Amino acid sequence: MAARPAVILTRPLPEALHWQQLLQARGLDAAVLPLLDIAPAADPATLAALQRVGQELAGYRAVMFVSPNAVRGLLAAPDLPDLLAQAVHAQGLRLWAPGPGTAKVLEQSGLAASAIDSPPADAPQFDSESLWAVVAPQIRPGDRVLIVRGASLHSTTDGQGSGREWLSGQLRSLGAQVELVGVYSRQCPAATPALQERLAAHCAARDLWLFSSSEAIAHLLQLCPAQDWSRQRALATHPRIAATARSAGFSDVLECKPDVESVSASIESWS
Repeated sequence: MAARPAVILTRPLPEALHWQQLLQARGLDAAVLPLLDIAPAADPATLAALQRVGQELAGYRAVMFVSPNAVRGLLAAPDLPDLLAQAVHAQGLRLWAPGPGTAKVLEQSGLAASAIDSPPADAPQFDSESLWAVVAPQIRPGDRVLIVRGASLHSTTDGQGSGREWLSGQLRSLGAQVELVGVYSRQCPAATPALQERLAAHCAARDLWLFSSSEAIAHLLQLCPAQDWSRQRALATHPRIAATARSAGFSDVLECKPDVESVSASIESWS
């Protein structure tokens, strides 16, 4: 039997380290190689927007967090953890999460689990479409919904971005007002000699790339412009990300849900 490939974890560093622990506990070889560098959005416009959000939280029907980093970014702003908790308790503010990872970070932040809406564990995908099936009945004309996201979000590079645009359209079709705030930036890692050496080694070994963001694929192409991806293998946690991987040249792409059971089973299927 052929040896299982090592899986390359391309998520931002905190999530990649967490996934490494989960997969190693199952006896799987997992390498941390973040292709998204996350930094707080600290420009004056963002800081002013966050101050306004804090002042107006009581007026929102719901706050949708696109990722764990969106939760961390908003709650890093002065006073916002207390203001968010107060709005949940006093005004019934709903907190929307597209997947279990985001919901878990919200709970770990001390926010009431009863205020968090996310797709069920057996949902076919953890994305905006599955979330909408849960939260649509909450919306009435005139409701305000805040979407907290990355400041560098571009639908042309992040397949999940189109899902959030879709969600905004659904909200507006019911008469809701959609507002957006970017609380962190996502950047391509610096192309240091050490990183280039690691990338080349993983490609030579035909290790298994795990992508949870189309933007990570874009960064990989930027870092390795001459690489032939046709013999490389990829796991993608959403159909839109899988489509991006195929467009990049990966011919061997498998889709899986973004939970440890599905990812582990997919890795083992390549043994």
